Amino acid sequence: MEERLQKVLSKAGIASRREAEKLITGGHVRVNGNIVTTLGTKVNSYDRVTVDGKKISAEEKVYLLFYKPKGVVTTLSDPEGRKTVFDYIKISQRIVPVGRLDYNTEGLLILTNDGDLINKLTHPRHHVDKKYQVVVLGIAPEEKLDLLRAGIKLEDGVTAPAKVNLIEYDHDKNVSKLEIIIHEGKNRQIRRMCEAIGHPVRSLKRTQIAFLNLQGLRRGQYRILTPAEVTALYESSQAKG
Repeated sequence: MEERLQKVLSKAGIASRREAEKLITGGHVRVNGNIVTTLGTKVNSYDRVTVDGKKISAEEKVYLLFYKPKGVVTTLSDPEGRKTVFDYIKISQRIVPVGRLDYNTEGLLILTNDGDLINKLTHPRHHVDKKYQVVVLGIAPEEKLDLLRAGIKLEDGVTAPAKVNLIEYDHDKNVSKLEIIIHEGKNRQIRRMCEAIGHPVRSLKRTQIAFLNLQGLRRGQYRILTPAEVTALYESSQAKG
């Protein structure tokens, strides 16, 4: 059976579909010794596919749920020598994070080598909810929170409407504690949203992606997702609208 080259790369755990397309158009991929730069090229199991000279092969799919601590970067390595998520995770397969959490954000992170699932969980058309516990500076009034609920303009566009629940005001510390749910993944989105309404983030923690949460995990710990959880993730990430 023939499949599109970018899908083959994705299924082999090389990269997400989008990243695989960049590898192809950038001339990194050869099929039977020939460089292929045309997206949509189809290959079968008899074709020899290499990326930068390395032959790809089917790889066992791995799905991890990790509790990222604050002060850790979501990359394979860091030029500044800071801890990365891979200082905590030791497995033989090459996996990548599904989206990112910035250095000062803690919480739930999914890592996998399943390119199809990465695409489904990160593309906004699939509407996969991500829940955050947020502490912002100042006493944020409901009319300001309504701006987030309606969608707010950032440098890279208007955000989709967010679900925002006020948990409590702490007048002694001059902060507001919120629960915010979004389904997009713009860079530093929650922080930028809160800055846009004049209440910068003081602490940020992602507590849930779809139905998955941090229950049973301590900071720096991870677990393997069950087959039932993986199936449910695929089902929860069906495109909406």
